[in-house]
Amino acid sequence: MTTPAETTQQVDTLAALIGLPIRRDHRAGVANYFALATGFAALVMEFPLCVDDEPAEAFVPIEPPQRGEA
Repeated sequence: MTTPAETTQQVDTLAALIGLPIRRDHRAGVANYFALATGFAALVMEFPLCVDDEPAEAFVPIEPPQRGEA
């Protein structure tokens, strides 16, 4: 678990590494999203896979039901 200061430092370092300018007023939001995405990635990486598991051929999103349907 990283602290908010560490997350901000990671964002600054990675942005500099790839030459991505981040406006000062966007920096906190980018750091918050980075922390959220890092948590999602940790959940995905924790999921056990077997040798026989295969990726889906294609992800096809469906339209959500309209109100009153379902």
